[in-house]
Amino acid sequence: MSEILRIRGGVPLNGDAYVSGSKNAAVALIPAALLGSSPSTIENLPDIDDVYCLMRILRWLGADVTFERGVMRIDPSGVTRNNPPYEMVSRMRASYYLVPTLAGRLGSAEVPMPGGCDIGNRPIDQTIKGLTSLGLRVNTEGGIIRAEKTPAFGGNEVFLAMPSVGATINTMLAAVSAPGKTYIHNAAKEPHIVDTANFLSSMGARIKGAGTDVIRITGGLPLHGSTYTVIPDQIETGTLMIAAAATRGDVTLHGTIPTHMESLTAKLLEMGVYVTDEDDVIRVRASGNLRPVTLRTQVYPGFPTDLQQPLTAMLTVAWGTSYITENIFENRFRYVDELRRMGADIKVFDRTAVVQGVEKLHASSITATDLRAGAAMIVAALMTEGTSDISGVQYIMRGYEHIDEKLRRLGADARYIG
Repeated sequence: MSEILRIRGGVPLNGDAYVSGSKNAAVALIPAALLGSSPSTIENLPDIDDVYCLMRILRWLGADVTFERGVMRIDPSGVTRNNPPYEMVSRMRASYYLVPTLAGRLGSAEVPMPGGCDIGNRPIDQTIKGLTSLGLRVNTEGGIIRAEKTPAFGGNEVFLAMPSVGATINTMLAAVSAPGKTYIHNAAKEPHIVDTANFLSSMGARIKGAGTDVIRITGGLPLHGSTYTVIPDQIETGTLMIAAAATRGDVTLHGTIPTHMESLTAKLLEMGVYVTDEDDVIRVRASGNLRPVTLRTQVYPGFPTDLQQPLTAMLTVAWGTSYITENIFENRFRYVDELRRMGADIKVFDRTAVVQGVEKLHASSITATDLRAGAAMIVAALMTEGTSDISGVQYIMRGYEHIDEKLRRLGADARYIG
């Protein structure tokens, strides 16, 4: 793709912005709709490439799908295929959510190994453990995940070695079809896991404990279609909060869930940024010098790995030395070279980045190496006083709905150019 995102920075962001629906929830809810016996309507979906990619996959499988103005209607009654082609699913990590939903609906699934951003080792061994624990026969030879129901398909105790988001969602999607009781131990707690559980519950599933260490599911109940509204995007909220603070702006974000942002809010307050919230509104104001911080990415409710990159971009101009340890993905510092091109002083030692604040960054031509690295490039470009051209925008379009338009409404000069 030859398109770039051009940003003329140096202008504080000011005004009001409205947060889109959660990308991470959307890519789980759309495959989940295949488990219903009647159509589902999912509202507040973000207008992003990953959503369109899933729409094309579901249509190929035989579903009747429409998507307009954030509302997707999915009629799964025509689904007869269980083997989406590689060229469709290889573009996104969440394509593996089709494995338990197709197996649950049709008895078997053949889904190519998932794609997505290259941010480090992202094994699916915990997903396979969860599916096999419930009586699915799983084989991954030839780059394809093959899953098939066996006579042992049913509820069981599932013990995850780590609180993996993907494994938790995949096991939950399989468990609602598996007769009997399933207990997912050491489950991940992220907001989009709770949203997936709530959507399945609205379809007739019986799920308790989502958002805690143990999720309890009574499976095998008949599921029907549902109308459901996706939660606001935690990571888009955080990216806009960081962008507001990094430009020393004053931005009010609407349609948020402040409790989802507590780990980021704590770090911004530590940096000297003013953050207030009420109901579904968060206001971020900053002026003067930013203080350095030390942070470690952790599973929810700890600091999210998806916000590490944009916050690091902001810390490049904090007065002092910041220490950022990435505990989730080992390749999540690939974007650091791009920040260095802009004048950042960053040294990486294994999984820790040491950021020595500089007076300012310089505009440059830079590249988004993955989705959240794209957010870091946006934050960095907004802080400079010149014009920066960001390539690799296909990553940004995967997860941020019309980010150029949202930034322009806040006073930024940002636009995609061909």
